[in-house]
Amino acid sequence: MAIAPRQQSSDTNHVWISQPEGRTNFYSDPDGRFTVIAADGADARRCMQMDAYSAATAFVEGKFDVHGDIFETIRYFSHQPHSVLRQALFSGLAHLEHLRIASLLGQRKPAAHNIQFHYDRSNEFYSQFLDSRMVYSAAYFSDPEDSLENAQQQKLEKICRDLVLRPDDRFLDIGCGWGGLVTYAAEHFGARAFGCTLAEQQLAFARQAIERRSLQERVSVNLCDYRDLDGCFDKIASVGMFEHVGKSRLAGYFKKAFDLLKPGGLFLNRGVIRPQGVSDGPETLFIQKSVFPGGELVHLDDVVREGERAGFDVVGLRDLRKHYALTCKAWVKNLQKNATRCRALVSDTTYRTWLLYLAASAVGFEDGRTGAAQVLLLKHRN
Repeated sequence: MAIAPRQQSSDTNHVWISQPEGRTNFYSDPDGRFTVIAADGADARRCMQMDAYSAATAFVEGKFDVHGDIFETIRYFSHQPHSVLRQALFSGLAHLEHLRIASLLGQRKPAAHNIQFHYDRSNEFYSQFLDSRMVYSAAYFSDPEDSLENAQQQKLEKICRDLVLRPDDRFLDIGCGWGGLVTYAAEHFGARAFGCTLAEQQLAFARQAIERRSLQERVSVNLCDYRDLDGCFDKIASVGMFEHVGKSRLAGYFKKAFDLLKPGGLFLNRGVIRPQGVSDGPETLFIQKSVFPGGELVHLDDVVREGERAGFDVVGLRDLRKHYALTCKAWVKNLQKNATRCRALVSDTTYRTWLLYLAASAVGFEDGRTGAAQVLLLKHRN
């Protein structure tokens, strides 16, 4: 279909490229940062007027594409006026989903299914955008120009130092992912490290990494729910895991960590949080349905309060928001660079979902609508 010459609309904030039939197939940012292209003769103007949930769904279904800066596209879209009624509708649906989640989180099978939904896509897919250790949480950038590889190593080093890990400490990583932290703690600090995950592909990768690094005598990773763990540990970490716990289960989560920790031990809890004043919206519902079923963000004061109620003393806080923004941007750039390979490993829908989710997360961290924090807790000696 022939495209008519570009036409400047009366609204100086945008430029439309019109089809002969009058529809607008392209939306082009006047500053040249991005272009939105509607597929199959659809109207780009409609795409830009959708609520966040509908727009996200349309994007992952391939109904429109973004060329150029995806971060600025998301930021521009979020600043457009949208239907208050639809915003309220999706906020209500997101709240109902939280209630449904709360009723299921105590059950082992739904929890395992939700974890597997996100993490058991393909190890090779995740390797296309993560670092070599497959660390899937905020890196630590001593300089914004640091490589993702260096920034993730700096993060692992900081965690181990914050925990004051010593040789032969019994160290537990709750929700250990692909094993990056447990192998690092054993290699560089001499810890005897234990990890648990509910994702089978993560387990397979972690065990291969343990064998490849000849750490079988110092590191073990098992497929199990953290609530089923027993034993006694000198230090415990939970990195990017408690987002799966849910507000209604925080008390039990901290109580379990407290029971597993030796008196005098440290528990490092690190993850994504929701700033005060930010509520659920259409983007929350999209994440619940398409990205992290069972996930729920809590406020920092929820973390501190429930940790203290379990018996811990809070001995350290660290803001990670800017580091998470840089991390998500690095992941998005890797996804875009390896787009062809990613689409060969997973469906186009999955690729688009992860691209949008991580890009929107970067914008959320940059704009302060999403937070991230590390809370260091101490169990006093009896």
